[in-house]
Amino acid sequence: MVERSIWLSAIRDAWARRPIVWLSGVRRVGKTTLTKVLPGAVYMNCDLPSTQRAAADPEQLYGGLAPDATVIFDEVHRLKDPSLLLKIAADEHPGLRVLATGASTLAATRKFRDSLTGRKQSIHLCPVPWDECVGAFGVRDLARRLFHGGLPEALLAERKDAAFFSEWIDSFYARDILELFGIRNRQGFQTLFRLLLRRSGGQLDISQLASLSELSRPTVKAHIEAMRVAHAVRLLRPFHGGGKQEIVSRPKCYAFDTGFVTFERGWNEIREDDMGLLWEHLVLDSLRMRFAEDAVLYWQDKSKRAVDFVVRRTGGRVDLVECKLNPDQLNAAPVRAFRNRYPDGENHIATPLANERYRIRRGGMVFTVRSTMDLE
Repeated sequence: MVERSIWLSAIRDAWARRPIVWLSGVRRVGKTTLTKVLPGAVYMNCDLPSTQRAAADPEQLYGGLAPDATVIFDEVHRLKDPSLLLKIAADEHPGLRVLATGASTLAATRKFRDSLTGRKQSIHLCPVPWDECVGAFGVRDLARRLFHGGLPEALLAERKDAAFFSEWIDSFYARDILELFGIRNRQGFQTLFRLLLRRSGGQLDISQLASLSELSRPTVKAHIEAMRVAHAVRLLRPFHGGGKQEIVSRPKCYAFDTGFVTFERGWNEIREDDMGLLWEHLVLDSLRMRFAEDAVLYWQDKSKRAVDFVVRRTGGRVDLVECKLNPDQLNAAPVRAFRNRYPDGENHIATPLANERYRIRRGGMVFTVRSTMDLE
């Protein structure tokens, strides 16, 4: 079994702050496998009728456990009243450590009547980040990771199987979108989802998406929000200071996994020219693992000068991250335009080539070159 030390450490750190850890992520991303390597944990599969019967009486369930037990409720949203089950654990059995898993953020599940504020810590399990590929999964070929994607089954498969990706999209709709959000227009939803996969990394154009998917603008917006909450897409807001020459309202949309991007684009292999945009997806994963969602943005002005990622820091400081397979290919002009407006912060280049961080000077500015594992 793969030892995913990055995520196990994150779970233990979260338990040090809160009694309940909410582990979310898309289906087949490895949530169940990860929970089963926690030593001494009581594992409960909430799809099973026996677990559902036991969870219907929380007092008896928890009364039969050791006071300091670790309990895992896998796919907890399948239960009739999951919020009550978790609330009783936190309030009445403070020695327990509870790990609950689900496909989406807790707030998306209509069965949750209590947000568990002050009782839970959330962790989003993304597809296998580049940080983990070499050590945990033995994958050293970046092109393979970008082409196959980061769902463990697809990543480790000898060949990319189109049926796996088609089946996943169907299951995502049936098991997550239909059940959690009640969206019944399967064809419209999947058409929109596939459009977003093909356009991953670009700015959202709601009017164009509505026309192509034959959905109304409000429906497109609602469907995209459901995808975001279910972790199938990531929306990146533009950073701006109110200047008239900056993009201020149109977010970028990134698909959750590069394997689905290459699948939907119909690629049989990855050309070198295609790898740069896909590398951005992996850098974004690493940033989202370390920073709050609203702290990571992008910047662009109306002259189309753009910075890949901007990270808000304390005291009004903003760091920027450029994604480059080869740091020597950096174009410093957009960064200079950004720094003319926002001078306080550090400049970084995220690259798969850096084993150790180092500094370079470009366009009169200093950049720290670092790996995704070293982003902080």
